[in-house]
Amino acid sequence: MKTFVSVLGLASLIALAACDSKQENKVENAYENQADAIDNQADNMEAMADNLSGNAESAAENAADALENKADATREAGEKAADSVEKTEAH
Repeated sequence: MKTFVSVLGLASLIALAACDSKQENKVENAYENQADAIDNQADNMEAMADNLSGNAESAAENAADALENKADATREAGEKAADSVEKTEAH
């Protein structure tokens, strides 16, 4: 499911890229790359949680969830930053 969402998101970015400025794309890509790195950390944490049990497993899963939330927030911040660039360039 995560792969499908990533592919869908990538397809959306490609479709929008034709409308965006180079600076806007640069800003958004920087945030997206950072979010991808955080997602990778979450994936690693989830894999580690699979090898744990009890409270340790729960703690690792909670940490992975927190990382995923951070990645989502980073993506949202990137979209807002790109929108800000777009508004600045429109004026």
